[in-house]
Amino acid sequence: MSRMITADLVDLDLSAGTKEAAARSLAERMVALGRVTDLDGFLADVAAREAQMPTGLDGGIGIPHCRSAHVTAPTLAFGRSRAGIDFGAADGPADLIFLIAAPAGADDAHLTILSSLARQLMDEDFTRALRSASSASEAAALIAGEEPEPESPEADVSADVDGSFGADGSVGAAAAAPAPAPAEAAPFRIVAVTSCPTGIAHTYMAAEALEKAGEAAGVEVVVETQGSAGFTRLDPAVVEAADGVIFAHDVPVREKERFAGKPTVDVGVKAGINRPAELISEVRGKAERGEFTAPAGSPTPVESAGEPTEGYGTKLRKWLMSGVSYMVPFVAAGGLLIALGFAIGGYDIDKAPSVAEHFAWGQADSWAALMFQIGGLAFAFLVPVLAGYIAYGMADRPGLVPGFVGGSIALTIDAGFLGGLAAGLIAGGTVLAIQKLKVPAALRGIMPVVVIPLLASIVVGFLMFLVIGKPIAGLQNALTDWLSGLSGANAVILGALLGLMMCFDLGGPVNKVAYAFAVGGLATPNEGSLKVMAAVMAAGMVPPLAMALATTVRGRLFTKAERENGKAAWVLGASFISEGAIPFAAADPLRVIPAAMAGGAVTGALSMAFECTLRAPHGGIFVIPLIGNPLLYLLAIVAGTVVSAALVIVLKGARKSAPEGVGAGEQPQAETKVAVAA
Repeated sequence: MSRMITADLVDLDLSAGTKEAAARSLAERMVALGRVTDLDGFLADVAAREAQMPTGLDGGIGIPHCRSAHVTAPTLAFGRSRAGIDFGAADGPADLIFLIAAPAGADDAHLTILSSLARQLMDEDFTRALRSASSASEAAALIAGEEPEPESPEADVSADVDGSFGADGSVGAAAAAPAPAPAEAAPFRIVAVTSCPTGIAHTYMAAEALEKAGEAAGVEVVVETQGSAGFTRLDPAVVEAADGVIFAHDVPVREKERFAGKPTVDVGVKAGINRPAELISEVRGKAERGEFTAPAGSPTPVESAGEPTEGYGTKLRKWLMSGVSYMVPFVAAGGLLIALGFAIGGYDIDKAPSVAEHFAWGQADSWAALMFQIGGLAFAFLVPVLAGYIAYGMADRPGLVPGFVGGSIALTIDAGFLGGLAAGLIAGGTVLAIQKLKVPAALRGIMPVVVIPLLASIVVGFLMFLVIGKPIAGLQNALTDWLSGLSGANAVILGALLGLMMCFDLGGPVNKVAYAFAVGGLATPNEGSLKVMAAVMAAGMVPPLAMALATTVRGRLFTKAERENGKAAWVLGASFISEGAIPFAAADPLRVIPAAMAGGAVTGALSMAFECTLRAPHGGIFVIPLIGNPLLYLLAIVAGTVVSAALVIVLKGARKSAPEGVGAGEQPQAETKVAVAA
């Protein structure tokens, strides 16, 4: 640890007023020592990590951290602020700020030492000593473990104070033979898993907090930390003997099926840090009530691991995006195959007989019919997959069967995309309700595979067939008719609105809502829905293309790292990957995002005005031959790109002129830096 922090990396009078300025001030010390090679590139990585989850902790602590290719050696910088800096903690600003920089390929030993620091931050004596430190060298020695404790940092890494658990969460020798429990009662046993996106700080702080809360409550808590340094699996016997499970994580738990069949509390990693005693009490209560909870096996890509206080709207969005994320591959494969079928065989190809009975190897029409019919079958899965994986996002694997059943019923009664949304939510909610029922221990093993799918499918089928199915089908038909009749000014306004949404957060929630609306229309394609899909893809291509153009035309307004990113943005934009503009938006959101939105609105409006159509949900310029009015479509994309690039150049040029590289002119940009949701 002494090699990671020195007195030169300590600022006991940190004057920065924002978390971005604080990170820059501490990072500049790393640059001066050769620990960081590219200041702005490193700060962009810090901002991207901050966008995933605020790094402020209760008790006045801020721990901005990231793994970055711009870091040459694991480094820790410390700053102490008199006024306090807002890092997003619930209890207010932080006065102790630790900037942790790890190389992209950091070795396990260094990451374990950094993780040991994360555990120390849960010790009130340690933070009190830092607040009273009178010199930079004294603070550096405290953090390095040289003061006031005489033992070496390695001793702290290998075992906690009581010698029970290693810093990686594994059960050590002392834990293998714990002190005998009181004869009158066996202690309540909990196994926990902690993890965070970076796996350096929050992972180990949550583990430490849970272990300490367990000691105070007389509960045995054994934690598996799934951090950047890898993880050591808990002994199966320890898991088997556990009375309850706590998952405190913001990334999927690896091998989650090991913990199935036990009372489980599933929360975000910050809940493990901020309220460990409450989590222990909650899992004990579930065990005492015999509540059945089915832990997930493989979380969805948009798994909700947030705080229990997370709003219903946020949870609903994540559930819907879960279904959409699994549906998109079916839309992409089916849509492209159908589009190729039309391109080769003409628009009468949908009248071709089944290729299973009529297929001529040497005729193009037969191949066109083959592609069209394969694509049609792929499209037939859209609504069932959407409903099934919305339910999966809510209730995990037990939700799949009732979700797919509900989605199939939605197709049967012509309720379409809206019916699939409703069926998925009903299925997931039904499964969650059944899981809360108290059941005998003998039935727990068959609940996820027999009882829950059976009961939930009956409920979903009844509601979809006899209660809400017909009203939803009527609404779906009305939406289809509206899109079919969309023309003139209404179409242009809708295109502009969708363009604004696609460019607002570059792959974030608002972008995904616009994209899901367009993809949903492909489930029941008509002229209007095909226009919407074309407008959405065109607008989504604009931000990265505009940034690429701007860095080419006025490179002096951008840093060296941004100019390099601009080269890649050409390809990303052409491929309809809006996220290619995120590095620019993260560094300068107040200029980049408004410019991108303006260009996206222009492109969306023009695409609708030109009546361009698209049957494929993705592909960028590589599906131009499958687009209706392709030349006008390209013109719409070029127009929006030029507008967006011109605006960002004007906005950046209006600020104080900056020389190339890192200079005084770049400081105002850093001061406006905020995290952008990816």
